[in-house]
Amino acid sequence: MKIPTLPFTVTDWSHVEPSVHPGETGQALWRTLNIGELRVRMVEYSPGYLADHWCDRGHVLYVVTGELDTELRDGRKFTLKPGMSYQVSDFGDAAHRSSTATGATLFIVD
Repeated sequence: MKIPTLPFTVTDWSHVEPSVHPGETGQALWRTLNIGELRVRMVEYSPGYLADHWCDRGHVLYVVTGELDTELRDGRKFTLKPGMSYQVSDFGDAAHRSSTATGATLFIVD
């Protein structure tokens, strides 16, 4: 990921209109800032959320609140709590998908 040329930018996420993304169960609310090909998001997963797809895109993901379960297609599972993150490149490992029993708020750069 490369941050394209841009001026110093402050984002008040409470003023960014969310878009709704249904999961297999539950939903995700994305507040997105697009900077060229770079995407910066504040994402809220509802309790009981399960992604409706396996993802091969690279991310830097930081858990702000809640608890996130990340499953890799090869069977590995990770639980992230507030203050934890994961980093993966495009096609850098087995595809992954997210779920949460309790709900979670994430900060994601990809």
